[in-house]
Amino acid sequence: MKILVVEDDEGTAEFISTGLVARGHAPIVARDGREGYERATADRYDVVVLDRMLPELDGLGVVALMRKDGVSTPVLFLTNLSGVDDRVDGLEAGGDDYLVKPFAFEELMARLTALARRPTLGASQTLLEAGDLEMDLVARTVRRSGETIDLQPREFRLLECLMRSEGRLVTRKMLLEQVWEFHFDPKTNIVETHISRLRGKIDRGGPALIQTVRGAGYTFRAPNSAA
Repeated sequence: MKILVVEDDEGTAEFISTGLVARGHAPIVARDGREGYERATADRYDVVVLDRMLPELDGLGVVALMRKDGVSTPVLFLTNLSGVDDRVDGLEAGGDDYLVKPFAFEELMARLTALARRPTLGASQTLLEAGDLEMDLVARTVRRSGETIDLQPREFRLLECLMRSEGRLVTRKMLLEQVWEFHFDPKTNIVETHISRLRGKIDRGGPALIQTVRGAGYTFRAPNSAA
């Protein structure tokens, strides 16, 4: 695998890169957030290992800019910050997994391998349509009645998940797992907040597309859909 390691601590960067080389991988090391962002957007990588606390540009800023630029490379956050809120912040910004320092290299390797082989949500289809709503998974654009809708990376993934399950119930647990990669309940209103923001953007000037199923989850259905 070709892996970008964005880590300003020399010892940690050396530990990771040495281990990766020993296992036949090709690590590229960036020493600050600005360099990490530039490398991540200038070349293709299988996965990015990204420290949270970086000079020039912090990890959250790096991944947010990557997603804004349409770079979908999986990102593993590596950090000393271990609180639930810290994990939520990292995943909301566009990260895919989270590993707290200190860590065992074998766990890091297992997580990187899992991220690299994980299929993207849009692997089998590049255009989703429901009524007058259109989502282009390659261009990373969303339009309704021809009008472009500006979505944040997590809102985009949330809408994609809902559109792929059009007409079927999607539970809160399913959204936490598929959109945030949470296999635990963070005990926050993260899903409800993002659903509310998404509704405010896609339903403006048109019929509501996302319906709440009280006590169960959500359904997505376009008014003229037969699903």
